[in-house]
Amino acid sequence: MTSSDAHFGRVAVLCGGNSSERNISIESGIAVYDALKRLSINSQLIDVRDNFRDVVYEAAFDRAFIAMHGSDGEDGSLQGALKLLNIPFTGSNVLASALAMDKTRSKQIWLSHGLTTPDYIEVHSNSRKNQIWGDILSKLGGGVIIKPCREGSSIGISSANTAESLEQASLRAFDFDDRIIIERRLTGYEYTVGIIADQTLPSICVKTNSDFYDFQSKYRSTTTQYLCPSGLSTRQELDLQSFCHEAYTALGCTGWGRVDVITDDKGLFYLLEVNTVPGMTKSSLVPRAAEAAGIKFDDAVYQILRTSLP
Repeated sequence: MTSSDAHFGRVAVLCGGNSSERNISIESGIAVYDALKRLSINSQLIDVRDNFRDVVYEAAFDRAFIAMHGSDGEDGSLQGALKLLNIPFTGSNVLASALAMDKTRSKQIWLSHGLTTPDYIEVHSNSRKNQIWGDILSKLGGGVIIKPCREGSSIGISSANTAESLEQASLRAFDFDDRIIIERRLTGYEYTVGIIADQTLPSICVKTNSDFYDFQSKYRSTTTQYLCPSGLSTRQELDLQSFCHEAYTALGCTGWGRVDVITDDKGLFYLLEVNTVPGMTKSSLVPRAAEAAGIKFDDAVYQILRTSLP
């Protein structure tokens, strides 16, 4: 153990929670906890479910490795509680976490920085009865993706190309959030770029046989392909990494994360979202990209934890 390792103190791996991404979060937490044990770092695994107050406000740890995905863990709530208690944690701060979790706010900031993202319209649940779905569809090019504004793991996402299917898809998305985003559908390849500390990792190209990269493709399909190297030229790869890093920093993100993009029919990149607490199982995308960069899983966990030091 180095002197900096000793400064970690007792590390709590916080996972689980009550969001729709609970089960995925637990898998990430277990993988991170196992890595910390192999690294001989004093750690404990905590499922932050209904005991949020007990875990945080009666904290018996010195530092937190946040592995909670979705609401509470990724939207700034947990970060704010830890900050009030002066407990260092991995990942982005309160504001950056909240902004990255909110797809509309992310887009507004990216557009102010001149960064490309698919055209969109936000709809609130209290105004859904007043929407003319055919007009929305026409304004966005006839094919759209419907998403809850503040969800992850492709939960509640669907596509539509008729006014009727758009209305039905919107109603489903409102089950997860009272604000939804209806986004122009681009049909190019999807790419994801991980960032650990200040290192931008090699891109991964996601190819699926499904209509689009939905929850089924992400977690249950056996045919979804994750290509790393992604097949881009050296110039394209550098451009994509720079583009994703600029999007990440525009939101104020720090520590680590993952940026998802899609291409249009001309091969131009468009931003979809930034994940400030991406999956950390050994088969998750950030560990895959880290492995391609020569960073083993345990080393990736260690580097992320080190970003919580002053």
